[in-house]
Amino acid sequence: MKAKIIWTLPLLLVIAGCQQKASTPADSVNARGTNAAMADADNTARNVRDGGNKTLTPADQGNSPADLELSQKIRKALVIGPTDYSVAAKNIKVITVNGKVTLRGPVQSETEKTAVTALARSVAGEANVDDQLEVKANP
Repeated sequence: MKAKIIWTLPLLLVIAGCQQKASTPADSVNARGTNAAMADADNTARNVRDGGNKTLTPADQGNSPADLELSQKIRKALVIGPTDYSVAAKNIKVITVNGKVTLRGPVQSETEKTAVTALARSVAGEANVDDQLEVKANP
């Protein structure tokens, strides 16, 4: 008798778990809201762009003392400098390879983009900065 109960209980649990809950209109609204948020968070296009060695990523950062120091100086100027940069600007990618600095990521405005690029050029030299910054679309 015990053996029969031991096998029956898991079978009942499996059957109970397979029953599908009927959806309600609220479930549909929540699903649409979640799908909209997921669409906003979808960065598949950027992932494709960043793959295949077409653009520099932080993993490409040079390891020479000069490259590391250059990136550090720019980052420090962004974070603790006298100008009030947005959080987005403070979190841009600063990638230095062989003395050439690439700036990538979003900033809040065209003015901020110009200021960040000018800051990097003042540290690295006018010809040593590749500005790939993007101005965020303000909703």
